[in-house]
Amino acid sequence: MPNNNILKYESKIWNTADLLRSSGFKESDFPKFMMPFFALAMVESRFIRMAEELRAEVGDDLPTEDFIELIKDSDQGYNIYLFEHQKTLKDICKNDKSFEIDFDAYLGGFDSETKDLLGVDRAEGDKFLDIYGVVRQLKAKKVFYSYVKEWSEVDLKPFNNSEITTLEEHIKRKWADISAETAGEQYTPDDVIALISEIVASKVEDSGEFLKIYDSTCGGGNMLYGVEDRINEKLQRPTATYGQDWNDALFALAKIESRFRQDSHIEYGNTLTDDKHPFEEFDVVVANPPYGVDWKGYKSDILNDKTGRFHDTPAVSDGQLLFMQHLISKMDLGGMGVVVHNGSSLFSGDAGSGESNIRKWMFDQDIVEAIIQLPTDEFFNTGIFTYLWVLNKNKKHPNRVMLVNASDKCIPMKKNKGKKRKEIDEPNRREIVQTLNAFKENEYAKIFDKEFFYFNKQAVQLTNLDYKGKTLESMLKGKKSLKIPYEQLLLGNTLLLDVMEIGASDDRDLKSYHNEYIKPMIKDIDYKESDLTVHCGDVVYWYDREKESIIETDGKKEIELGCGKMLIKSSYKKATKTKEESIGISFELTADYAKDYEIVPYNKDEKKNKKNIDAFMEKYLTKPFVYLDNTVGVEINFNKVFYVPEKLRPLESIVNDLADIEKQLKELEGELGL
Repeated sequence: MPNNNILKYESKIWNTADLLRSSGFKESDFPKFMMPFFALAMVESRFIRMAEELRAEVGDDLPTEDFIELIKDSDQGYNIYLFEHQKTLKDICKNDKSFEIDFDAYLGGFDSETKDLLGVDRAEGDKFLDIYGVVRQLKAKKVFYSYVKEWSEVDLKPFNNSEITTLEEHIKRKWADISAETAGEQYTPDDVIALISEIVASKVEDSGEFLKIYDSTCGGGNMLYGVEDRINEKLQRPTATYGQDWNDALFALAKIESRFRQDSHIEYGNTLTDDKHPFEEFDVVVANPPYGVDWKGYKSDILNDKTGRFHDTPAVSDGQLLFMQHLISKMDLGGMGVVVHNGSSLFSGDAGSGESNIRKWMFDQDIVEAIIQLPTDEFFNTGIFTYLWVLNKNKKHPNRVMLVNASDKCIPMKKNKGKKRKEIDEPNRREIVQTLNAFKENEYAKIFDKEFFYFNKQAVQLTNLDYKGKTLESMLKGKKSLKIPYEQLLLGNTLLLDVMEIGASDDRDLKSYHNEYIKPMIKDIDYKESDLTVHCGDVVYWYDREKESIIETDGKKEIELGCGKMLIKSSYKKATKTKEESIGISFELTADYAKDYEIVPYNKDEKKNKKNIDAFMEKYLTKPFVYLDNTVGVEINFNKVFYVPEKLRPLESIVNDLADIEKQLKELEGELGL
């Protein structure tokens, strides 16, 4: 049965929300009520189809008791009500008088693992789908029977695993639209899963060997199982799937699905702090980790991680690149992967930051084969650009990276789904994969040496100069500063500080006076903006803002000392055996230095890189400077690589348009009688 037939249930399932709405439940809570019953409908359909397929294999002559033992031995789950009493959820709903008793027996008839995942029993620990709590609330609102009856009409038995997963994707997309709890989570559309699958299928050999596929943030399993299904359609290789997720309900859905697939292993927990597949490596890794979700709640676990997965840490506000490093650590020697990220993973963080260092580590290891920019409006709950990172530990083109601008490789959807207005159709998917594998440049694909994305962030210490190109540095003769005793500080004509007056005071708390008055006052003085003069005996110092120079005058002549700083400092000094407590004030002249950073193109040859930096400084810096640290950063800028300048209109065309507008205005004036 074609996939689109199952989507008739999308609106039917969503109609169950009308009962919730009319009962006063908040829309943001709808997923909490709907997910357990979607899982229930899915489990029942899987159980019935499993039994039908098993009966077809063994024939009708096998006694019922032996047949039930076969079902139990299949290790796909069990329900007494279904297999021994042949009663479905729909059958239970036919009798409203015995419904509640029958429903409790129906739930109690599941095997222990299914009951745990559904949350059937009231117990401490993980609730997962928490159907117990949902039922209790539905009963309190007197809509329990009506609600379950609506769900009993959803018959998923005719559909296969992939088709049910497609329906699940569409339902979860609506959950994502309304649930505040899904912030940062992006449910991967089927067309993007198809593109990822075709990229993977094109990169792995059709060798017949076992293929292990892993998703570190598998959610309900849409991407993981979607990739597996499509690979099975294209390749003759047995597959095994591995996944992990920390969302209770989505993990439960993926775990339920896993029992109806060959060799599928889904685990619960935070992948970043508790990897449940610690000794496994995989042929293929895929993931769409949450965007912009912080990891401060388990920061200490990450910083103290002993696995060696994390070569650096990004800003605590976004953990995407933590997942990227984890995934790379799970790839075997010839492994490859496709990971979905938003744009922040390309360029966030300056050189030397955790983000830049992670990107540099990835490029140093030569793991990045390509990055594909997807269209905007491609995901259900965000309209931003998203990117596929194609990772490969066995690249055919070492030290080269392809950027693919696939932002136009899509068609508009006939009907929007949330914020999803575009889809990457099959012809466009095929073209993208062909471009990737041909590894040749075209109008939307560019190839670079990996070092193209590196850059030098060269720190320099500049010496500021006055209007004559002079600096105070020369008179310091190698010293850091020149300390000069003084008598008074004047701000305009106001006596600002008199050291004798402060020291002579015997009736004030000097420490408090210093902390509350002197220290803040001195800190706020900006000698470049204030009319500050410092009297040191017969000599006065002040800063000439126009000349950007410090002036020394004895009343007879002025000497321009050059560009510098006038520093005033204060400190409270405790009393000693020989000295009373006091407030110490100091006046110093120092050269005026400024730290700056210059971004310089990078060359992988160390000597050529140094020459590039020297040539850049000679061309662009006019002030004296000394080199400080150089930090190499990495960023990927799609806008720069694929920038197309806007084509300017000819002047003649603009003049003609203005003439037409003027003519229209005159006609309007005539009509108005002006």
